Amino acid sequence: MRETPNFKGWRASILHREDATTERLSRQLRLLGLIATTSWAPLCAQDLPDVILVDADQGWADLLPWAGMDAPRPLVALLGSEAPGRIAWAMGQGAGAIIAKPMAPSAVYPALVMALGIHQERKAALQRTQHLEERIRLRPLVHAAVERLIAARKVDEERAYAILRHCAMQRRLTMEQIAASIVAGAEPLPEAG
Repeated sequence: MRETPNFKGWRASILHREDATTERLSRQLRLLGLIATTSWAPLCAQDLPDVILVDADQGWADLLPWAGMDAPRPLVALLGSEAPGRIAWAMGQGAGAIIAKPMAPSAVYPALVMALGIHQERKAALQRTQHLEERIRLRPLVHAAVERLIAARKVDEERAYAILRHCAMQRRLTMEQIAASIVAGAEPLPEAG
């Protein structure tokens, strides 16, 4: 994340029993332009807010509607304990930042920025991983297309890959897409030239 975000108009859910912490936190979120609601009930997966702040001292498994670190929104843990189990719980839910209790108002904005940045990084890493896994899954198609080029054009494997790569670049497609077309017979074999 290169620029400092503006949270004006964002919806925030504070999952915490109402007390002095939630009052200070709500007030600070409003000053930052967020619309905050406080509740101590599990979140509904169909209507998630833009950012979630959760009491990690008392949180439980079904409080958040996802499993593991795959938080669909930026998550900030509110933590007053140094208990390793509570820290592990917050991390296991996908928390990207922690605000220590008792809460200092100056800790809120940096925690929101940190949680948003880490959330965006995690999403980008997941997308890269999925893209690479898809390419790995399609590698047999590339190999099959190369084998066809070797047999049809009487070239070595390195030259066949070069032909396939050149064809993909010319058509602005991935090698996997060109290979799939060749293997399916929808694409004529590219020339060795």
